[in-house]
Amino acid sequence: MSAAGAAAGYLARRAAQKERVRLLYRRALKDTLTWAVNRHHFYQHASDLRDKFEANKHAEDLDTIDRLIQDGEAKYEKLQHPDPYIVPWAPGGSKFSRNLPPPAGIEIVYDFGKEDD
Repeated sequence: MSAAGAAAGYLARRAAQKERVRLLYRRALKDTLTWAVNRHHFYQHASDLRDKFEANKHAEDLDTIDRLIQDGEAKYEKLQHPDPYIVPWAPGGSKFSRNLPPPAGIEIVYDFGKEDD
């Protein structure tokens, strides 16, 4: 493999790792919000989570980084909240797609303001 090909492969793998770390951090931060009932508790947990990610910020070996990511993903899956909070109007929320049809005998007028005289 040429030097340019090796460099391109290295950069592609690093980009994929950075994306995996970003997604893992984002999911873990959202899950922290589910676990922390009060906002002042959330801030402390979010700070602790950030410190855990920052501790391995300077890792350079690609295989070590892959192992750290896999360990982090496994830990996230193990400690994930069993009943996560879902915003009511989001998919899976209690109000999602709650548009009941109007009762019989009710007519909906779509030309409001343009009625015939």
